[in-house]
Amino acid sequence: MSVLEKTRSVRPEPPAAPRKPRVTDEHGRRVRPLELVLRYLLLLAVLAITVGPFLWQLSTSLKGPTENIFSSPPTFLPGHPTLHNYERVAQTIPVWDYALNSLQVAAASVVTNCVGSALAGYALARLHYRGRRVATLVFVLAMLVPVEGIIIAQFTTMRELGLNNTLIGVALPGAIGAMNVLLMRNAFRSLPYEIEEAAYVDGADVWQRFWRIALPSVRGTLAVVAIFAFMGAWDDFLWPLIVLSDPSKFTLTIGLNYLHGTFANDERLVAAGTVIAVAPLIALFACLQRYFFRGVGEGAVKG
Repeated sequence: MSVLEKTRSVRPEPPAAPRKPRVTDEHGRRVRPLELVLRYLLLLAVLAITVGPFLWQLSTSLKGPTENIFSSPPTFLPGHPTLHNYERVAQTIPVWDYALNSLQVAAASVVTNCVGSALAGYALARLHYRGRRVATLVFVLAMLVPVEGIIIAQFTTMRELGLNNTLIGVALPGAIGAMNVLLMRNAFRSLPYEIEEAAYVDGADVWQRFWRIALPSVRGTLAVVAIFAFMGAWDDFLWPLIVLSDPSKFTLTIGLNYLHGTFANDERLVAAGTVIAVAPLIALFACLQRYFFRGVGEGAVKG
């Protein structure tokens, strides 16, 4: 048989049918369609509960004075969007001065919590000394004490120190949070001891091991601490209300409370002030979300 006849006798195989796409979970197991639909419905429900109120406040703040915000059925999108409500907030109260005061307190809280929690967490996790377990237990017990139970003692302490009616007095009680210390402790404990042992053999002291080896490996947890500290200081209402008496030093939460109390019937004005208060938190999380979600892989050996 010639080569030409052999070539003619060979028939091309029909193309294989395309495989249907399969949806799998993180373990590679197939997810059934009904289960997938239920998951998406649950996610949509959680999204509506968490993000829905903020979107509604944003929509209300953009509605003009002629639009009915209590219509039935309610209208979500504003018919004629306007920023006039934000201008009215600035004309009614010194909102930007209040925001600057809150920013100063929040920035001080972030710096002190990140520095203090990192140092304390490293000492609890990596250093060996007598009383380390007792110190850890003290931080755990500190989390169980409600703020309302010690607020009188805090006020008395600030008065004795002469820090009443100051922004330092607002920021000082929240300088280092017990929960943040425990978060950093757990992050440092997940690091392999072999890394620090190798650095110790090379002649690195404690500060060098902390600054050059341990701290860069826990940046995700450090971002979590920064976000928690900023949110706690920015959203705090009770303690600034107690310790501050000068209106020029009020934080944003207290200033917005005056706005709501004076203009309780103008929901557009209140909604605009709420959006102004929430916007910095969203911006901070957007900047740190890359490190926020890296906490799972912290402690891994990096080349």
